[in-house]
Amino acid sequence: MNKDSLSSLEHVNNRVSNVSFFTRHHVDMPIVLGMIMALCLSLFVLYSASGQHADMLIRQIMRTGAAFLLMILVAQIPPKYFAKFSFYLYLLGIVMLIMVELFGDISKGAQRWLNLGFIRIQPSEIFKVVMPLTIATFLSKAALPPKTFNNIIAMMLVGAPTALILMQPDLGTAGLVAISGFIAIFVAGLSWWWIITGLGLMTAALPIMWNFVLHDYQKQRVYTLIDPTSDPLGAGYHIIQSKIAIGSGGVYGKGWLLGSQSQLDFLPEPHTDFIFAVLSEETGLIGFLILMAIYTFIIGRCILITMKLTDNFGRILSAAYTFTFVFYIFVNIGMVSGILPVVGVPLPLISYGGTALITLAISFGMIMSINTHKKITLFGQQ
Repeated sequence: MNKDSLSSLEHVNNRVSNVSFFTRHHVDMPIVLGMIMALCLSLFVLYSASGQHADMLIRQIMRTGAAFLLMILVAQIPPKYFAKFSFYLYLLGIVMLIMVELFGDISKGAQRWLNLGFIRIQPSEIFKVVMPLTIATFLSKAALPPKTFNNIIAMMLVGAPTALILMQPDLGTAGLVAISGFIAIFVAGLSWWWIITGLGLMTAALPIMWNFVLHDYQKQRVYTLIDPTSDPLGAGYHIIQSKIAIGSGGVYGKGWLLGSQSQLDFLPEPHTDFIFAVLSEETGLIGFLILMAIYTFIIGRCILITMKLTDNFGRILSAAYTFTFVFYIFVNIGMVSGILPVVGVPLPLISYGGTALITLAISFGMIMSINTHKKITLFGQQ
């Protein structure tokens, strides 16, 4: 080996040695730290929201540990494998949604679960991860912005699972899946003419949706949004109690474990969908600002990663997951505050539960993989 080759090899080795331990192991510490802060806040609020049940707190800690482990494992997978298997995952999800329609378990009037014997799963949740991945894979194979034909195919890919989820019925999840797919299409360079036309068609279709698609309980949610006091002890109860909790928190809150709405069981689902109301009542505006600061830190880091990416697939996927995360936050807080209908969307990284946490962990794991594998590739390691 000549001197030039040795010098070049030494130069590469020096650059690789300068890469941090976490980057070499495909872990983005700002994202991890942001999630740790959010989940610590979650446990703090959850203990109060659950009625001080230590068992629920322990279960959430175990789920959090599993989610972090899964996120790190996903981050080790090179992005090319995400793209390679995306369509297989999409087809598997479609088959499972069809199986739900044919053989699914019915719970609380909805047919959303698939019982496999050893485990009971909700296939619609899979598409919160798979939908942006599939769209990013499809659109990145051609030049951007996508041509008309590719836009139509992408929208059909979004529409198929959305329609199947609507049949369960699950309007909330169907909307979230559709939005995650359309965000990916938009990031790829969707023309504003498409957006304006789509909004026009959606507006024209509202009477059809109202009369032939929405169920009575879904229509009631719209009526309740307009005037919660029309049914204060029924459909409007959730929003009324939630707004009381949020408003009574003031600037500093009533104090930890001292929220009257949550501790006296006036607030429904305080540990899941309405945990933001508990946070606001007990910690007030200060707690809200802390939560928003944590969210802003995580979102800002993801946006920074996205802006530095040069390949179309990584940029579309990272942006889609980031802005889907933003959308989840907006929907939950809007729902709890009474400016959006109640659709059963948990507050990301804060609400009790495992499914939503696992979904977010996989999404952040993919973002970390896209970011850190890109760096290793530049340094000549792959």
